[in-house]
Amino acid sequence: MADQRLKQFVIVGGGSAGWMTAAALSSLLASQDVKITLIESEAIGTVGVGEATIPDMLNFNRILGIPEDVFMRETEATFKLGIEFVNWGRQGERYFHPFGPHGSDMNGIDFHQFWLANRQYGDPTALEDYSLCASAAKNGKFRHPDPNPKSVLSNLAYAYHFDATLYAAFLRKYAEANGVERIEGLVETVSQKAATGDIDSVTLQGGKQIAGDFFFDCSGFRSLLMQKTLDVSFVDWSHWLPCNSAQTVATAHKDGLPSFTRATAHSAGWQWRIPTQRRVGNGHVYASDFMSDEDARKILTDHLESEMLGDIRTLRFKTGCLDQFWQNNCVGIGLSSGFLEPLESTSLYLIQTGISKFISLFPSRNFSPTIAAEYNRQMRQEFDQVRDFLILHYVATERDDSEFWNYCRTMDVPDSLQHKIELFREGGRVFRYDDELFSKPSWIAVMVGQNILPERVDPIVDGLNPEQVSHSLQSMHRAIQSAAANMPRHEDMLKSYIGRAA
Repeated sequence: MADQRLKQFVIVGGGSAGWMTAAALSSLLASQDVKITLIESEAIGTVGVGEATIPDMLNFNRILGIPEDVFMRETEATFKLGIEFVNWGRQGERYFHPFGPHGSDMNGIDFHQFWLANRQYGDPTALEDYSLCASAAKNGKFRHPDPNPKSVLSNLAYAYHFDATLYAAFLRKYAEANGVERIEGLVETVSQKAATGDIDSVTLQGGKQIAGDFFFDCSGFRSLLMQKTLDVSFVDWSHWLPCNSAQTVATAHKDGLPSFTRATAHSAGWQWRIPTQRRVGNGHVYASDFMSDEDARKILTDHLESEMLGDIRTLRFKTGCLDQFWQNNCVGIGLSSGFLEPLESTSLYLIQTGISKFISLFPSRNFSPTIAAEYNRQMRQEFDQVRDFLILHYVATERDDSEFWNYCRTMDVPDSLQHKIELFREGGRVFRYDDELFSKPSWIAVMVGQNILPERVDPIVDGLNPEQVSHSLQSMHRAIQSAAANMPRHEDMLKSYIGRAA
């Protein structure tokens, strides 16, 4: 029987997408059996002012066997317990989306149902005050979770902020140590097989030709292989997510080292703050149909907390994804496959899941259409579910102070999202479908935080003794606040953990 194994993989593009792909493949495939080549050009710059992640990033590093302290030292990373949202539901309001749960479920019933019941009894305690992640973040604290499930500290969950440029460089060293060959150059032409349309090779400026059995398009918004060569169509979601521009700049640290990301809504978009060890990444994401670049720049600079480190850069993008993520013998990874704005820090997650799903469906030379179809189904589902969660932040607003927010508040949304909102309004019901990324506490945090409240409490909880419910919640609240207060400061813990001052 002929050998059907793929022997030559070519990754077009570097950055986080390219080097994450190279690192993951090289960790699983022996260099003596498979050749992995990555093509990138230093002429194509990156915008590395800080990257925020979600907890799944921990799993990616574990799979690669990368020690956390080494990773954090090399990428100037800090810990992240969640995201604070400012001015989203109403101006002047803020809420926290924590990575860990709120309180503890009781008798098989979600915790938030008990909180809703206690609220109708007159208790004003905010939902996020029952979150250990939120309470720790607000006080500038951090520690690792306790592995003992009986400990309140087991409810901690975390991710990272880090320098994306340093992360790509770190993974490059990892991948090259595993045998990945990096070639400097710009792809000038792409050759396809006449019979199948499969990509046969790419030719660089200067004439160097690189052949492969399978290709990964990590070329960013250019989508050099997927869109420009294989003519894969793009599904435009800008009618639901109208922001299409961003201006970014790094600033110096001011006071302390926050263990959370902040997203502050403005008149036609929002501004991020991402603290790494050495600096703070800032960016203003906005809709150019509702705001000029000049006004966006002024808003960004007016809301910076300290002096700028470098010049402001402007990015343009369109929200959406490819109609097919796997076409012929090529898979799009990262921005070449789609873009969902960084409101919930999902960019690296979508890269990670694109890689992991490819590995789980690893093909042979026959490129079974069944395998490609399943990959496309799973990736489209991932993008659709993240899309819905992002849209929720925009449509669940009561702001009417600008044309942008009036548009967002009144726009039609996907049926899948509308169903989730109506289900929660009716009785606080939330369900997690098909292993979707965002869990119940995430949906609850955003809906409650932006003033979508159920019309009624769960009938079972509503029939319980109010004093017993109140007593249980008070006990949880005391335990959570005490645990948060006794944690070390984030910067102190980080200094001790990585062996140097942050």
